Amino acid sequence: MTAEYTVQGAVAVITLNNPPINGLGWTTRVALTDGLARAMADEAINAIVITGAGRAFSGGADITEFGSPKALREPNLLSVILVLEASTKPVIAAVHTVCMGGGLEVALGCHYRIAAPGCKVALPEVKLGLVPGAGGTQRLPRALGVEPALNMIVSGEPVKSELLAMLPGQQLFQKISASPETLLAEALAIATEVADVRPLPLVRNLPCRHPQGDAYFGFARNMAKGMAKNFPAPAKCVNMVEVATKTRFDAGMTQERETFLNLMWTPEHRALRHLFLAERAASKVPDVPVDTSQRAILSVAIIGAGTMGGGIAMNFLNAGLPVKILEAKPEALERGVATIRKNYVAQLKKGKLKQDKLDQRMALLSTTLSYDDLKETDLVIEAVFEDMGVKQAVFQELDRVMKPGAILASNTSTLDLNQIAAFTQRPQDVVGLHFFSPANVMKLLEVVRGDQTAKDVLATVMTLAKKIKKTAVVSGVCDGFIGNRMIEQYGRQAGFLLDEGCTPAQVDKAVEKFGFAMGPFRMSDLAGNDIGWAIRKRRSLEKPQMKYSKTADLLCERGRFGQKTGAGWYDYVPGKRDAVPNAEVVAMIESHRAALGIAPRKISDEEIMQRLVFSLINEAARILEEGIANKASDIDVVYIFGYGFPVHRGGPMAYANEIGLFNVLQAMNRFAKNPLDDAAFWQPAPLLTKLAAEGGVFA
Repeated sequence: MTAEYTVQGAVAVITLNNPPINGLGWTTRVALTDGLARAMADEAINAIVITGAGRAFSGGADITEFGSPKALREPNLLSVILVLEASTKPVIAAVHTVCMGGGLEVALGCHYRIAAPGCKVALPEVKLGLVPGAGGTQRLPRALGVEPALNMIVSGEPVKSELLAMLPGQQLFQKISASPETLLAEALAIATEVADVRPLPLVRNLPCRHPQGDAYFGFARNMAKGMAKNFPAPAKCVNMVEVATKTRFDAGMTQERETFLNLMWTPEHRALRHLFLAERAASKVPDVPVDTSQRAILSVAIIGAGTMGGGIAMNFLNAGLPVKILEAKPEALERGVATIRKNYVAQLKKGKLKQDKLDQRMALLSTTLSYDDLKETDLVIEAVFEDMGVKQAVFQELDRVMKPGAILASNTSTLDLNQIAAFTQRPQDVVGLHFFSPANVMKLLEVVRGDQTAKDVLATVMTLAKKIKKTAVVSGVCDGFIGNRMIEQYGRQAGFLLDEGCTPAQVDKAVEKFGFAMGPFRMSDLAGNDIGWAIRKRRSLEKPQMKYSKTADLLCERGRFGQKTGAGWYDYVPGKRDAVPNAEVVAMIESHRAALGIAPRKISDEEIMQRLVFSLINEAARILEEGIANKASDIDVVYIFGYGFPVHRGGPMAYANEIGLFNVLQAMNRFAKNPLDDAAFWQPAPLLTKLAAEGGVFA
């Protein structure tokens, strides 16, 4: 049963029980309405309490039903709420822990509401490109007040129940319970107290207005559009709350439902829904059962106190795990610790961290110059220079000193993890943990699974990723893994575009117009142009047949390594990150182009975007068919959270599905005919060809 029915005295208690968050799928809706009908038919019952089992009152609608007939199957959520409102016996919602989306809309349909302290309350539909669709935009402003309700609806962010209860004039919660443990008892007391109260209060009957009217909503709408230019939903949320202040309740409900259904058909909603499901699916590894035993991780060591090592350390310190950092020289350790402290102090000044938390985290940090001091650590992560010889020295030392069962992890971004594992006598304990810079900020963690990585190691690090608030995606072993293998092709196309007639600024602007956080040349300046230079030098030995533009090498020969040197593809003023075009760089590109005998041509933004994005898609298809990625959605998660791919497009694979694989294939065939491009690369991946021929999609 997805809802349990019990009786306590003259009160019926309906407990939603659909773990993990008591989602309001069809079976739960049926069980809830059946329980209400049973209580209504029982003359001995004079009041009803609705609550949730486990860790939530209700997290809302079942997102897997969205866009399917199941979402509309009766009783749909609107019908459930109408049943609540029509009850002739008082219904009390006893909410706790999580009360979001449809869960909050159900509570708003009840006659009374009591909340446990600490309950997270939200209408997060905007994060899926939607407005609330079961009365949230019409009832919450009436219960809470227009401005706080609008802020919650437009942001989608949760607010603690006790904070909402403090708002003047609010009628969302009649009471905050003394504790979560006493919630049900206090709800039963309310039920007994109001059993004979008539008429029963309904949120829909409360007044709803704003003193500034049009001026307030005009300002709010402009703010919403400015903050979410690629998404229509935030501005629509403002419209719907304004409707609540200007029309009858039933008319407002009709407009809300029409808006909800219209947004359901937008590509932005499809992208966000895909990403929501993809992020949760990323943690599932096909051959690693959820009940796989895990190793205890109570302490962590980091090899290297540089920018990456310090950033990695902060993730574990934030999670309350002790961290020991190893470096070769005392001054390197001092710089590393000072940088970590500086980062925490910056958070303190911004009000994002309290002094006691800063002190606790720094107290968990220790340093050493000796590998022998790491021997009892449960997990060690090397974050040293990206060179196989350096990695070999580190892992041979770790193999010597680390206790049996310790996990040995490499932060390598491109190197062969199997070769690294072979430097030890325990390859089953070796795994890749590729953090993205800045490691204490970026959400993505690429977990690289070696040929001999043990399943319990994989299960352990996937769980640990959640503890340090990372979204982990498993990759097999290949040069560059998922993300960097794809970005290399993207960068190659950017270089060819320079040879053919573009400037760095033109390429970057075209890609940023598509929605990327930054274009390929600004991104290279941020990462360091010398990193790509080193990779190309290695490629010239390993894959001499691979074709590159030489412009990036010419740039590096001039010492223009990017932001860290104040000069790269662009110039940078100290203390700022604004990219200022440099005339000498443009002249260098033009001179190189002339030396190659290439006549520049005018290249459209559309061609720039397609060549860069479709290069990602084609390489991703190869990665997928080789089994490097477990599923197409994993690749989307990597690119959204690690490489700034536009969220409203859902990732490269989702975007390919959206525009049609046939169309991607046709464009690639055109690019293959360009004599200045790499025709071999534009030969479509067999998987892409197969799916396009079948009218299929990346699943």
